[in-house]
Amino acid sequence: MLGWGVDRLRADMSRLLAILFHQGVLDEQFLQLQQLQDESSPNFVSEVVNIYFHESEKLLRNLRGLLLDREFSDYKKMGIHLNQFMGSSSSIGANRVRNVCVAFRAASEQNNRAG
Repeated sequence: MLGWGVDRLRADMSRLLAILFHQGVLDEQFLQLQQLQDESSPNFVSEVVNIYFHESEKLLRNLRGLLLDREFSDYKKMGIHLNQFMGSSSSIGANRVRNVCVAFRAASEQNNRAG
C-alpha cells in the first residue's frame, strides 16, 4: 500500500514539473540540477532549492528596503542585489525569476525607479 502512495507522489511531481517547464517557470538548468542528485545525495535538489529560497528571501528584503527608501539613489547597490538574484535563479533553472531580474536590472541601469 505504501508503494502506491510513493508512486502517486512521483507522478504528481512529474506532472507539476511538466507544467512548470511548459509555463517557462523552470528551464533545462533545473534538469541538470536533478541529474546531480544520486544515492549518495538523495536530497540534493531539495537542499539546493531550500538554500535558493532562503537566500532569495534575503535579497528580496534588501531590494524592498532600497525601494521603500524615499531618498533612494544607489542604483549600483540595487544592481548588485539583482545580479546575485539573477545568478542564483539561473543556477537552479528558475527561468521566469531570472527574466524578471533582467528587466528589473535594465530599469535600474537607467536609474528608473518606477520601471
